[in-house]
Amino acid sequence: MVFELSPLAQISVDDLPASTQFLETFVTESYYYWASVFMLIIHVGFLAYEGGASRAKNVLATMLKNLLTLSTVGLTFFFFGWWVYWAFPLFPFTGGILGPWTTAPAEGVVADLLPLVQAAYPWSEAMGPNMSDNITGVFWFAFSLFAMTAASILSGAVIERIRVGAYLVLATVLGSFAWVVAAAWGWNYWGWFTTTLGYHDFGCSAVLHGVSGFFALGVLLNLGPRIGKYDSSGKPRAILPHNLPLTMVGLMLIFVGFYAFLAACVIYSPGFERETTIYDTPMTLASIAVSTTLALCSGIMGAYIGSKADPFYTISGGLAGIISVGAGLDIYAPQLVIPIAFIGGLTMPWVGQWIEKLGIDDAVGAFAVHGYCGVLGAMALGVMGTGYIQGDGYPAIGFFGQLIPTFVCTIILGFIPGYGVSWVLKKMNLLRVPAAEELEGLDLGDFGITGYPEYSILPGEELPMGASVEQHRV
Repeated sequence: MVFELSPLAQISVDDLPASTQFLETFVTESYYYWASVFMLIIHVGFLAYEGGASRAKNVLATMLKNLLTLSTVGLTFFFFGWWVYWAFPLFPFTGGILGPWTTAPAEGVVADLLPLVQAAYPWSEAMGPNMSDNITGVFWFAFSLFAMTAASILSGAVIERIRVGAYLVLATVLGSFAWVVAAAWGWNYWGWFTTTLGYHDFGCSAVLHGVSGFFALGVLLNLGPRIGKYDSSGKPRAILPHNLPLTMVGLMLIFVGFYAFLAACVIYSPGFERETTIYDTPMTLASIAVSTTLALCSGIMGAYIGSKADPFYTISGGLAGIISVGAGLDIYAPQLVIPIAFIGGLTMPWVGQWIEKLGIDDAVGAFAVHGYCGVLGAMALGVMGTGYIQGDGYPAIGFFGQLIPTFVCTIILGFIPGYGVSWVLKKMNLLRVPAAEELEGLDLGDFGITGYPEYSILPGEELPMGASVEQHRV
């Protein structure tokens, strides 16, 4: 018989007892629920990482911007981002001009996708309390965390000078549309990157990190550097984090969350006989455990050498190492993970310093870590994984099968939207805070309070009669 657990799949169950059917469903539901909960640690890390990387006068504004990233992208991904993921896999090559999201009669793969598209509408029964579908909601939960992560990559690059409203517009475009289209094309069972070209990107090297890194680069070109970043001759000057230890702790939290991020990339559903990837290739959680840990360690060592022991770049090397092997994390032998991650960590500081010399003020090295290493990760697999056979009749992995989608992800879906939307905001004088507010600090300019007040009273408040300032110190 056929037991319908979710619009995401129809599972054949060989007359299993009801309790066994429930257990299979509950295991899947629990797996994605807890993987997504632990992914939230990434955003705890971003909060500390970017807050520490800013100057003291901007710490509250930086942290609040990260909180607003969660709320804005979470809502917009519910209203249309989840629908984009299911509606765009075939666009623009299959189906009518509007692709698979039309409700007209359909056949073949379009007919397979239509129930998933309809289940992704915010008013769909699958998105609410529904005892016949325990799976769609936890899949949405996981993808919403992916979307928030994509937007948070932009957040660090633009700290200390962007208007909150402009940032939220850009975060919505990136987190709930641009990267989602890339995921629909290259991180989806029906995506045309894979079905046509054999693209493979298990850990989202290009479809998330590459898109976000290049999107951030486009925004930075219009946003411009922070006041004082370059001297009169154009030479870059260091603007040091106000709390480097907090930044390093934040990155360690991001590492923890990334283990959950990668675990949520595994596909498992009731009735499955093994874990698989979105590309229908076999894998195990053990491979993630081993390879992610080796990539983390090797990337840190590479960055330590490449940056000449700079603390900020050294710890960023852990993330660079993971992203550099992300696309093939499910395929690589451990002996291959180590040198690829090392190269990513070693060269990432050089890219960051090169970008800085070009006059681009990327406050946390988002382009070097995510954009550059995202491309490196996707293309390393095109070299090392050439000929690897994927599932369900997909083309084998190949160099050009990785190159073309990587270009589309980074330039068409990343750099061009980032540059274009920020250019419009700049022309409307909505992109950057006024110079006076930037010099004063965004905390005072936006909230009227500093992140580390010396007194418990605010400016302009009067002390009680006869009291001294010393009596009211914190």
